[in-house]
Amino acid sequence: MPNDKYDASSIQILEGLEAVRKRPGMYIGSTDTRGLHQLVWEILDNAIDEALSGYCKNISVTIKEDNSILICDDGRGLPVGKHKNGDDVLNVIFTVLHAGGKFNSNGAYKTAGGLHGVGASVVNALSEWVDVKSYKQGKIYHQLFSNGGKKFNKEIECLGDTKKHGTEVWFKPDHTIFSTTLFSLSTIRERIKESAFLIKGLTLNLIDERNKVKENYCYETGIVEYVDYLSNEHERILEKPIYFEQELQEINVEFSIQYLKNGYGENIHSFVNNVRTKDAGTHEVGFKTALTKTFNDFAYKLGVLKEKDSPFEGPDVRDGLVAVLSLKVPESILEFEGQTKEKLGTPIAKNVCEEVVSEKLLYFFTENQQIIQNLLQRAYQARMAREAARKARDSVRLIKSKTKVEQNLSGKLSPASSKNNKLNELFLVEGDSAGGSAKQGRDRKFQAILPLRGKVLNTEKATLEEVLKNEELNTMIYAIGAGFGKDFNIKKCNYDKIIIMTDADVDGAHIQILLLTFFFRYMTDLVLQGKVYCAKPPLYKIDDNSSKHKKTTYVYSDEEKDNLLKNLKKYSIQRYKGLGEMNSEQLWETTMDPKTRTLVQVKIEDLADADKTVRILMGDDVEPRKQWIDNNVSFNEIDDYQIQENEE
Repeated sequence: MPNDKYDASSIQILEGLEAVRKRPGMYIGSTDTRGLHQLVWEILDNAIDEALSGYCKNISVTIKEDNSILICDDGRGLPVGKHKNGDDVLNVIFTVLHAGGKFNSNGAYKTAGGLHGVGASVVNALSEWVDVKSYKQGKIYHQLFSNGGKKFNKEIECLGDTKKHGTEVWFKPDHTIFSTTLFSLSTIRERIKESAFLIKGLTLNLIDERNKVKENYCYETGIVEYVDYLSNEHERILEKPIYFEQELQEINVEFSIQYLKNGYGENIHSFVNNVRTKDAGTHEVGFKTALTKTFNDFAYKLGVLKEKDSPFEGPDVRDGLVAVLSLKVPESILEFEGQTKEKLGTPIAKNVCEEVVSEKLLYFFTENQQIIQNLLQRAYQARMAREAARKARDSVRLIKSKTKVEQNLSGKLSPASSKNNKLNELFLVEGDSAGGSAKQGRDRKFQAILPLRGKVLNTEKATLEEVLKNEELNTMIYAIGAGFGKDFNIKKCNYDKIIIMTDADVDGAHIQILLLTFFFRYMTDLVLQGKVYCAKPPLYKIDDNSSKHKKTTYVYSDEEKDNLLKNLKKYSIQRYKGLGEMNSEQLWETTMDPKTRTLVQVKIEDLADADKTVRILMGDDVEPRKQWIDNNVSFNEIDDYQIQENEE
């Protein structure tokens, strides 16, 4: 019988950093790779805050060979000396939650990204050790924290004299806390590059000692160069990005915009005090409102829209838009939602952004009427496409309502018997042969099978109307059950996992890419929330013929095969050319059984970078794709293994 005792003795008080170690997700969002990198952002944001305040010109981030991180800046250095609580200030910063210099407008920072006073202490709590040096007032002060911040010297050590000023924080994440402690160079690179774009003239250095990489970033025109970077490889409507900056009610607003001729949707990056607000917030609402209102005012004024016409909607004027919006907000009015600071909640930011953007665009477009004429024509085309797509969607819904039963009985989708969308899986299987094996080998309770006949449409090049008329994609949309495009609702998804299962060859890889492009463009949340996977079928079936009882092993790489064969004297080996070569039992055992299979989860570390890559690889422009392939792909000769016999 469970213990039903619940009294005063049941109540625990978690002292100091113990609360962070007990519930790390409350402070860094998760304990996977995203939470791991949040540790870097917490310390990096503190260095960035020194730059925002004008005291720092250089920041470096080093990934050590043991996957520890060293972050250095040439700011003022962390304060030293006794705090009023009797402890040294540096110890307080790294061991006491909500201790910092950013809590009032008379403090050390007017604007800052780290406002909760938990960044340094949280990093300390979730690290095996943290080594801190402060170069201040001609001295080098040192402290070493270990065991999640529990062990440290009460007295700060002085290492001697120096002419330097700034801070060094070196830490190693605790492997018992995180599911992985492997830092991603590309993830850190994007964040560093982003920060360099946002603060004109700031130099950020990136060093990866694991891969012998050394890079530095510095941009003199700031977010104008950022917009150019985001627009790279695409034909643009504007000769150069529109850029304005203004301070209003103590909030500094900086924005830059560009339009792509053949762009898809919108690409808006917003920041507050150099912190990326991925979930937007009040500032983005104000920006979008101003943009839509300005376009409509000029549309009626210049006759692009008649008096009887309904105004442009937001998506019409943002189609093809590339924009960067950056705010500097004083601490006294700054409100982030959550410690990870991905959404701005400051109410006044909406009105300030709307007023600044409206005023600046009114001035610019009045002086440059040909530019606004071109942009209005683009918005008009987007409006026509939206209305055509709406009609196509209505047509598809009508067809589906009439043929729902026929679609289920058509032999395409073999549904799961369970209706539990938190358990069910949908396998998108290449070819009828493999689809047949998958149907026979699956667990019918929770696994649905949808065979794919041939290669699906490249949705990066296709219009929305073409997508809606494609039979394979329509069946997929129907099976997943959550709509698509702007109507996609992840809560209505029929499956917890969408698993792409293709042959381990060039055609299979191409089908994977085409499906991933579709999901990225029309079911983005499916990818962002980690519901899309690629199955990893075996490359080889190896039979050990050394004994009377033949033992079969499936291997998934050439390295694994070579290691296995070293210990076998007599064996036979089969190289699988496709899923169809496996019978239903083999397919279940190797690729579909949750206990033995290997799935690769599709993740997006940076939405803008993913968008740019998809445009290059799957779009119409050949030259950027060729250049990307030359720079990123190494072609190695792959041996075509046949069934072999070794009688040694």
